[in-house]
Amino acid sequence: MQNNKNAYIFLFLTTLFWGGNAVAGKLAVGHVSPMMLTSIRWGVAVSLLLLIGGKQFWQDRAIIKPHLPLLFIYGGLGFAVFNVTMYSALNHTSAINVAIEQAAVPAVIFIGNFILFRMRVSALQIFGFSLSLIGVAVVASHGSLERLAALEINKGDMFMGIGVLAYAAYSVILRYKPDLHWKSLMTTMAIAAFIVSLPFAYFELKGPNAILPDAQGWAIGFYTAIFPAIIAQVLWIKGIDLIGANRAGVFINLVPIIGTILAVIILGEVFGLYHGIAMALVVGGIWIAESSGRKAHRNAPDVPR
Repeated sequence: MQNNKNAYIFLFLTTLFWGGNAVAGKLAVGHVSPMMLTSIRWGVAVSLLLLIGGKQFWQDRAIIKPHLPLLFIYGGLGFAVFNVTMYSALNHTSAINVAIEQAAVPAVIFIGNFILFRMRVSALQIFGFSLSLIGVAVVASHGSLERLAALEINKGDMFMGIGVLAYAAYSVILRYKPDLHWKSLMTTMAIAAFIVSLPFAYFELKGPNAILPDAQGWAIGFYTAIFPAIIAQVLWIKGIDLIGANRAGVFINLVPIIGTILAVIILGEVFGLYHGIAMALVVGGIWIAESSGRKAHRNAPDVPR
């Protein structure tokens, strides 16, 4: 029970910081271009992690070395590729499409865990996930069926699909991570993310849409490095460690809800009835899915999560 409680706290804070990342992305428009922001985010994160954990990182070098390819895959997939594809998607498709497509991550985690580890999910878990997905669709479309029906699929959706696959794969294979101190784990993965992000920033700088950061751009870069990049990722990993990727994954659907609430508070956006309905659907769906998943784990504690 204590593990469940801690996991819920960790996962709620994760979605809070990721929801803040959406608001930060809106505030970044005109102050720093997307690929530059990604590189700044991970460059600052690496600097901060080396500052607070450089000694631990050096002490753990013998453990890190044989696992370096896997750790670079983690950082490349979960940190860099997801951010790059999401930012690229937003240049070609609507925020509605991106929000709904991002909500597919839990389903892809379910499928990945079944294919690789034959892990099954209960009917209630699927129902709960579906309910939360409907909630995401409601908030993304502002409660308008016409708006949902008018959505068009383009190459931006392809980019977001790649991002969804990348983050789901990262979450599923986290079970293979080495037994490392969190500082060393995060530092290695952040270095990988920074390296992977550099070519994207380079090609953006060569194009006409590059925006070098001003003071607000740098402030947003530091926020995204400290909260969504470092703290949220550490808490996400700890949440998966405690209750597994299947049960943790459905919490991702809180991100657009929390992002909307923060947008109302910080950006002054209007809170509508559809927001309340969406919140009820998402929270209710997560509660149903997690209650079923917790019961299944309690009844079969030796089955891998």
